[in-house]
Amino acid sequence: MAGTFVIAQGGGPTAVINRTLAGAVAEIRKQHPGARILGARHGVRGIRDGNYVDFADVSSERLGLIAATPSAALGSTRDKPDAAYCEVVLKGLQALGADAFIYIGGNDTAGTQQILADAAGGKIAFVHAPKTIDNDLVENDHTPGFISAGEFVAGAFLSVDLDFRALPGIYVGIVMGRHAGFLTAAAAAWRDEEGDGPHLLYVPERPFSVPRFIDDVRATLGRHGRCIVAVSEGVTSEDGRSLVESLVPEDRLERDAHGNVKLSGGDLGLAFEHALRDGLPGTRARVDTLGYMPRGNIATINPTDAQEAFDAGAFAADAATRGSGSVALRHEGGKTVPRLVPLGNVAGKTRHMPENFMKPDVNDISSAGMAYLERLIPRKYKVGRPFV
Repeated sequence: MAGTFVIAQGGGPTAVINRTLAGAVAEIRKQHPGARILGARHGVRGIRDGNYVDFADVSSERLGLIAATPSAALGSTRDKPDAAYCEVVLKGLQALGADAFIYIGGNDTAGTQQILADAAGGKIAFVHAPKTIDNDLVENDHTPGFISAGEFVAGAFLSVDLDFRALPGIYVGIVMGRHAGFLTAAAAAWRDEEGDGPHLLYVPERPFSVPRFIDDVRATLGRHGRCIVAVSEGVTSEDGRSLVESLVPEDRLERDAHGNVKLSGGDLGLAFEHALRDGLPGTRARVDTLGYMPRGNIATINPTDAQEAFDAGAFAADAATRGSGSVALRHEGGKTVPRLVPLGNVAGKTRHMPENFMKPDVNDISSAGMAYLERLIPRKYKVGRPFV
């Protein structure tokens, strides 16, 4: 299968998505010398518009540098193609004489591949390669990008807990995660002893109540003299709406092109500040939104994450010779292995953090959740215990 391979990247960039791109290109070059490899700029939009990078013009040295660089080197997109859009994309691939299309992204990207695969009738292989810091792809033990982002979050909360030991008060850090709380849970990965922060974790899998939040913070202050909180941007109120929708007036809500509420903007942080000011007046409090910082930080590219991302790309290129599917990372026999699963198993579905990863009666991670995090994000630093 010499032929023509098309590769694209979709969704939010990560620290290691370019490793997956490099892995796919390297494997195609190894298995199919002389094959044409085209990178579509800005995801499926590049196929629609005929906007490509020809990897024949990209040296192995440059590809290696790109692999070690965060963000999406081909450019990404938030487009969620419907059947009509996919028909245009399919015609673009057919005009190229494409034998395979490898699309690196999350569950929406898998959904696009499913539509295209159904329309192509087996004449082109459509392979989805996993990527997301949210760690929310079903069939996967974890996803490329999560470990590096989780390491950033774990280090940030370890550091801020030490800061607030010195000058006690309340700290709330808002972490990315629309529907799954894995990345917020990672804030607790490097806790060392009982009483270390974060003391409270709020995730989308559990309804959020402002009065309960204030009670939790007050009780934690009473026990530890400070309170460190990690909260997912996608936490929902008890009526099922995102918290930002509950706390921020409708006329101030920001939405993207698909109508999704912008979750981690300044308004959510301001709403938390107001809740703390009203519920615990006179208490020193700080609210930060981590925003995009964790997802593509060059200083926290984890070597394991980078290697698994590269291997996922190489596996996707190899799988393309056998047909369509989604690459899933499984934990088997004490190691991570890639497997090919049906696109329909992943497309448009969300993997939530297991219920037993949180303690049943308090907003904190359980021993099962900590065991998962310790396997993926083991402690990197041993700190000197403060005197206060």
